Formats: sequence, structure tokens, C-alpha cells
Amino acid sequence: MKMKKYIANTMPEAMAFIRKDFGDDSIIISSKVVYSRGFLGMFKKKQFEVVVGIEQQETADTRPDIKSSAVVMPKMMNDTPDYTQQNAEIKKQLDELRSIMKSVNTQQQQLRAIPSEMQAIVTLMKKQELNEELIAEICDELFVIMQNNTECTESTLMIAAQEALFRKLSKLPMGGITFEQKFVNVLGPTGVGKTTTIAKMAARAVLEKKKKVAFITTDTYRIGAIEQLKTYANLLQAPVEVVYTSEDYKRAIQQFSGHDLVLIDTAGRNYKETKFVEDLEQLIDVKSNVQNFLVLSLTAKEQDMAAIIEQFSTFTIEQFVFTKMDETNTIGSMINLMVKYNKGLAYYTDGQEVPENIAEGSVAQLVELFFRGAE
Repeated sequence: MKMKKYIANTMPEAMAFIRKDFGDDSIIISSKVVYSRGFLGMFKKKQFEVVVGIEQQETADTRPDIKSSAVVMPKMMNDTPDYTQQNAEIKKQLDELRSIMKSVNTQQQQLRAIPSEMQAIVTLMKKQELNEELIAEICDELFVIMQNNTECTESTLMIAAQEALFRKLSKLPMGGITFEQKFVNVLGPTGVGKTTTIAKMAARAVLEKKKKVAFITTDTYRIGAIEQLKTYANLLQAPVEVVYTSEDYKRAIQQFSGHDLVLIDTAGRNYKETKFVEDLEQLIDVKSNVQNFLVLSLTAKEQDMAAIIEQFSTFTIEQFVFTKMDETNTIGSMINLMVKYNKGLAYYTDGQEVPENIAEGSVAQLVELFFRGAE
């Protein structure tokens, strides 16, 4: 068997090289993820290594016929390795590769089946990682428009797609703090930037709305979290209370009863674990006269964000806050989650500057950001 190793940036790219060299006659021997060495051990690049083999055609045997009297040696079973486990692993890898190729081929076939006037729109929506259901709903509307107007252009359909998404999102509550509730809980897992986001919201309330603001923090787990919040609070001349127990929380709530807005910075934990969610619910009030924002990072996987949202399903959360928009090129996951869970957008952040890099949720702005690649 002839064997050859391929290294590519993606599995479909590796498969393309294999098909070019061997067609469909190759056999996948192994596949794995590898990382380049990088500069000084850093900036390692993820790649895929695939080893394939192809059976060589047998040549005619011109040797003299061997008589039946030849001695036949019995096979030594102890010398034969057990390939059962290895073959099972190879089969699993083959199934995964076939699934990848099937997905790629299906997408290409679907795109070819779409009218040429719509292909750029569909490509953009897929690039933004909008889910298939929403893409299908928008495409259905575009098909109807094309049926009623045979002279539709790509630009006309692009506008129609934007209007369709606008109508979909208009049903959700948008905008940030309403000041109808005095207390605002800012919830979310570790690493999403809750404290910086709270500082941005507080700065807007003080500088633009002239509100009297106070802070409560339960984030006693993260090193430097309290000092970070106190730094922002000193700049805004706002008081801070650190709470460790539900009794501490009740005292702080009473202490700040005369303020216009009290922002509560909750501890960042792995909220995929139910225990931490239950602990939080016992520590602070999440239901009475409060506005709850769930903060999620756009750099996280959509599946992981969905798991966090599910864990907070018992909380009264009407709106999300999405952070780190400046660190990603796609925002489809934001829209997918908003529509799936029927939650609006309070704010999104696109940088670390306080209070500049924050914007209130707006349907028009969100649609513009989503279709920006069409310009």
C-alpha cells in the first residue's frame, strides 16, 4: 500500500488535496489535530494531519507454480497484533470525515440551487453564522418577492433581507437600563467582562442621566475584583459595598435605598454547574424590583452560551449584554440566541475603554452590523 501524509488548515482542505491526488480510491489511515511549533513556543497554529493509503495494483505472478507438496507453515496467533481497537478508532475517524464532507457538499449543492440574485445574501448570512432556520425564514420571504417581481435585483433582495431581519428582532425588548427598577443585577460567567461593563453602564448613568449611583459586589472570588470596582467607583464618586452573605446584601440594599441606581456585580463562576447558580439565587434578590442582565461573550461558542442561558432559566432575565464584539468577525450567534430564548439586547460592548466602548441595544444598529459585510 502506498501512503502519503497531508497537513492542512482545515479538514475540508485536506480532503480536497486527497481527492485531487487519489480521487475516491484512497483509504484514511489516521487523522489528528497537530500544532505548529510557533515562535518561542507561542502563537501555535492548529492544523489537521491526515494519513491516507492507496492499494497498489497487483502485477501478474510469473513465478513457477508451487507444488502442493510445499510445506505450509501455521500462523502463530501470538505474533499477530490485535487491530480491533485500532480499526474501531479508524472507523470513527472515517465516519467523522465523511460527515464533514457530506456537510460541505450539501451546503455547496444548496447554494447552487438558490437563484443567483440570492446567493450573495445567503453566503453572507452563513458567514455571519446565522442559524439555518432563520436563514430559511428570510429566504422564504425573498422567494415570494421574486415570484411577484421577476425583475428583482440583488440589491433589492438585500434590502428585503435586512427588512425581514428587522421585523424578526423588533418583537424583542431593546435598550439598556430603564431606571424603572432601582436595582440592576449583572449576571454571567467568569471572563466575560462584567465589572468593566458595569463601570460603563454606571458612567453613562452618572454623566448622561445625572443619576446618583452606588455599587454592590459579591465577587469575592476573583483576585483584584473588588479593587477594580472601587477604582471605577472612586472616579464616579460612588459608594461600594462588598457582601459575603445574604444578610450583608440586605443591609447594603437598605443603605442605598436613597440612590437612583444600584448596580450589583455578581461573582463570575462556572455557571454551567447548577450549584453556583443556586448559591447566587440564595445570596441576592433576583425577582423583586430588580432588572436582571445576563452578560455573555461573543468570543464564546454558541453552544456554551446556550448552556449558560439554560442554567439561568429560573431567573427573570429579559435582556442580554454581549461583550467583546471587537474580538470577533461574526455576530450571528447573538441573534440566534436572542430569537431562540425571546430575549432582547440591553447593551453590547466593543472595547475596553470606559465609558466609550458600549452601546445600547438597537434593532436598526444590530441589523446594520449584521449586514455590514454586504457594503
